Amino acid sequence: MPPTMAQISDPKIAFAYLRPACVLLTREPTVINVDTLSTQLKEVNDATLQQLQDYVLFPLRFVLKVPGPKKDKLVQAVAEAISYVLENTCVQSWETLHDLLSELCLCLCSPTDLGKPADTSEELQSAVLRCLNALLHAAYGDIVFKLFEPIMLPGLGAAVSLLLALAEKTKSRDIQVSALKCLQALTLQCDCDQDHIVPTSEERCMIGSILASFLPGITVTVARIITGDLRQGHAVTVRAIKVWSRTVGLVLDDAQLQDAEPNKTPSPELGRIGQLVVQRTKDWVKNTAVKLCMLLKKIIACTSAHQHWRVRLEMVELDDHLLDRCSQSLKQCVGPLLEALVGAVNDEEPRVRERCEVALRAVSQRNQSCSSSGDKSSRAQTFTDVLSENLHSLATSLPRLMRTSDDQKKLFVLSVFLGYIKLLGPLVSVVLNSAAHLERLSKALMQVLDLDVMDVRIVEERSYAATIETTPGSTDSCFAHTQRKHFLYFTDEKIFSVLMEICRTLGYYGNLYLLTDHFLDLYQQSSSYRKQAAMVLNEIVRGAAGIDVVTEGQSLTSQVREHSVNQEDLTAAVLSVMEEYITLKNWHLITVSEETERDRQDQQLLSPSRLLSISNSDFSNPESNCLQVISSKINSPSTSTNTSTIHQLNSNIWQLCIQLEGIACFAQTLGRDFRPLLMTSLYPILEKAGEETLLVSQAALGSMWDISRACGYPSLKELINENSDYLLNDISLNLQRLSQHPQAPRVLTVMLTHSDCSLLPLVGDIVQDVLMALDLSYDHTAALFCSVLHALMKALARWFPSSCGRTTESAQSKKSSSHEEVFDIRQFMLDYNKQKELAEGIGIEEDASIEDLEVPPPMEGEDAEDIYGPDVKPELPPHLSITKDVMERCIHLLSDPSLRVRLKVLDVLELCVCVLSEKENELLPMAHRCWPPLLQRLTADDPLAVLRAFRVLCTLGDTCGDFLRRRVSKEVLPKLSSSLTRQAPISAKAGPVYTHTLAYKLQLAVLQGLGSLCQRLDLGEADLDAVREACLPYLSCRQPIRVQEASVSVFRHLIQVDPDALWFTLNELHCPTSYVPPHPDLQPVQLSGTGRLRDEYSDNVLKLLQEEFGSVAETVNQPGPLMSQ
Repeated sequence: MPPTMAQISDPKIAFAYLRPACVLLTREPTVINVDTLSTQLKEVNDATLQQLQDYVLFPLRFVLKVPGPKKDKLVQAVAEAISYVLENTCVQSWETLHDLLSELCLCLCSPTDLGKPADTSEELQSAVLRCLNALLHAAYGDIVFKLFEPIMLPGLGAAVSLLLALAEKTKSRDIQVSALKCLQALTLQCDCDQDHIVPTSEERCMIGSILASFLPGITVTVARIITGDLRQGHAVTVRAIKVWSRTVGLVLDDAQLQDAEPNKTPSPELGRIGQLVVQRTKDWVKNTAVKLCMLLKKIIACTSAHQHWRVRLEMVELDDHLLDRCSQSLKQCVGPLLEALVGAVNDEEPRVRERCEVALRAVSQRNQSCSSSGDKSSRAQTFTDVLSENLHSLATSLPRLMRTSDDQKKLFVLSVFLGYIKLLGPLVSVVLNSAAHLERLSKALMQVLDLDVMDVRIVEERSYAATIETTPGSTDSCFAHTQRKHFLYFTDEKIFSVLMEICRTLGYYGNLYLLTDHFLDLYQQSSSYRKQAAMVLNEIVRGAAGIDVVTEGQSLTSQVREHSVNQEDLTAAVLSVMEEYITLKNWHLITVSEETERDRQDQQLLSPSRLLSISNSDFSNPESNCLQVISSKINSPSTSTNTSTIHQLNSNIWQLCIQLEGIACFAQTLGRDFRPLLMTSLYPILEKAGEETLLVSQAALGSMWDISRACGYPSLKELINENSDYLLNDISLNLQRLSQHPQAPRVLTVMLTHSDCSLLPLVGDIVQDVLMALDLSYDHTAALFCSVLHALMKALARWFPSSCGRTTESAQSKKSSSHEEVFDIRQFMLDYNKQKELAEGIGIEEDASIEDLEVPPPMEGEDAEDIYGPDVKPELPPHLSITKDVMERCIHLLSDPSLRVRLKVLDVLELCVCVLSEKENELLPMAHRCWPPLLQRLTADDPLAVLRAFRVLCTLGDTCGDFLRRRVSKEVLPKLSSSLTRQAPISAKAGPVYTHTLAYKLQLAVLQGLGSLCQRLDLGEADLDAVREACLPYLSCRQPIRVQEASVSVFRHLIQVDPDALWFTLNELHCPTSYVPPHPDLQPVQLSGTGRLRDEYSDNVLKLLQEEFGSVAETVNQPGPLMSQ
């Protein structure tokens, strides 16, 4: 780059250099001449230009003064040239300042109406505003204060009006911002980086007195800009807020108003101008404050929840500025200002929150300093009173605002509410000592937290808590599908979070006894407030313990809390609330429709005409160990005959969930000190963990996890095992009064589900009690106790895993030999010939004599004494003994008239078979006994029962093997085969809806289990042929996809049993290629499927041939397994 030329520093040389351009411009005012002068001005240094300022400005000002219309480009060029001069020099003459101000304003205003902007280009307006801003910054010394003399009121008013009109009417954001900046500079409130004149207190008072005349126009117009169209951008709004706050803060400054001379009469020399002067009297200040309060509320409403954080930050600056300078003159505005300030306490932008905290601390310090000085004690009282009054009024209007506002407005209102409580700090307890304040606040919370209980899905969802496995990875499984609360008046989760923080902050600063007593009264008074009161109580107790409370040092008092809550107070509060939660009327609520089959059966059990008692006395006395039927003298709670509405059921469900969450909160609050309270709280929670309603059971399981963590238990297993003594004692006692405590079996179910084998010795007696109850009262207790037996057997299967999937020895030997031995065709033919002779009766006597000579060798481990000694049956382990007893009951219950009971019994029976599989000597007799009723379920029952029974049959086949072969072959397979044969054409023609039918599910289940059953039982050739013929139609591509897959799995298993027959069957159906004999003497193989065109069976047949017998290419020239040697 070329070096920069040195600027001219000699005034004479500079004058000679600039003179031709100035003269030419005066003679010919053109844009080119103005540009020439501007270029030459940049070659003169600032000091020299300062000496030549008036000379240089004369031609430029002359161009502006020439009468007649002027082009915008010319005026723009002149304004830019003047801006350069003013930005690099100082204006030391009042006349220059005054004249230039007037001339520049004339460039902006309309010739016909001096109060309105001219219809000029935006570039011209921008250049003139820049020039005007430079002029106000270039004013040197005291000359700028002459602008604020009373005689200047008309001229100053014209400039203010023009700038306000530009800021409001123009569509350009840059011009709006520039006009507002000029207005700030005109009132000596500029905040740019340049040096500014700092006025003294007297000069500020003079400026404030003059600006009082323009205060209505400035505040009203700027308020319209602030609350205008959001499309104007945040920069315009931020600048307008600055103008509004600085102007109001200057005119209504408390210090100025106290020092101002009262009723100062304007000078007579002013004439009519004297009428424009405003006297800042007390009445004027009071009336102005009322009007400003209205404007301020509009501004706060539009900007407090503005989407841009800089606007919200500037509002915090406005609040802090006016509260600091105008708290006395703007008493009516203190409330809205505080409301806006505390509303930013929880702003999502960290910079806004930090600035708000600084402002609140300043408010707190000013309040404390005023309260410590005797002459200003009323001011401190004013702040506290304003806060409490605002809190009361906001609590009054909160329900209406929550019903009518949008979520963004609701969130702001609640943030303000929370801010008031934090700002009051420990003074909250003083405020809430007022019955009016406490009543209004509590009722507001009750109405705002009203739940929406009309969702039918809540009452419809059912839990299967008994099937939940307690594994290390399932720690948080109960929280995975937690139902979110739905409220009537809001949907945003942030709103609920703020409401809960309000409750915790109340508990942190308030009187714990007063709050718990008051909300417990609301809980007891009305069922409509019960859920909300429970939510509030839960969070109050958490807040009292300091859990999830953010104070941030925002309170008006320096100390944190006057009376910190000790552990005894917390325990007492927790006890009182928890006792109310688990009372009979608040805990045993109806959560399912009474019209379900399960509840009808439970109602029979709960009938007041009988009381079921299970005695735990010595088993040696058979009369004492029995189920006694005693006429009940205690009337059971009356139940409504009408079906409960969805509204009532959902309300009860949510109430229980909230109370369960509350008990978990109390455990977190007390920590290990909660352990003594487990004696009264854990049993009710286990009751709800076994609830049929999904939401309640999930809430109970979540509560159990929270309690275990709070009390120091690693998992639910330790929680239950450590407290099992008194839990089982309660279960035992409640089983004796089953009509009054029908939930006792559910508690036992949950304990078994979430414990380990160490619980087994403790529950042995109770299991015998349950079985005795079943023996003596099947009609009334079967449905109630089946879930207990299912949980028991599921627990035993988990605690004592067995090899439930073993196959019979014969099947294993045949399978292993088929893979390990090389096939010998000669030996095959010899064996075949021998079997044919035996079938014709040849050689039977020889075989019999040989068998008589054979003596079976003694079994390994048997001694001579064992062979000839007494046969003593060893005692069974406890878990096998219990399983055998349970299986005995299942045999009888398999014929129960209730389908629900039969289904549950089949599930229990399947688990019993798995557990007993490790003791074949015990399993086989039991399998023999259960076969007749199981056969009835397989062949003559509801399809659901057939499904479940077939699953049991597969498990029996897996464990019993050869023992069931003849029974299955004779009694089961014919019916299953005929059923599959009848159903095949139906499923082949059915549409997609068929897959949702019970017939499809039964069909699919049979096909999925039939192959493995045949393989495990090692069925004969005739049975395999029947199964093969029944399953062949399901290889069709017209069948549903899953049915085809299940049919393919059947053939895979059958191939393991008889590969030759299956190879032949598949090739008869579809043969992919012709087979040429390996020797000319052999006859060619003729298969029915050879040369057949591709049909509906081709895909699945080819799949089986390729997977089980090798690829099609490899089978060419090989007729099959029989001819491979």
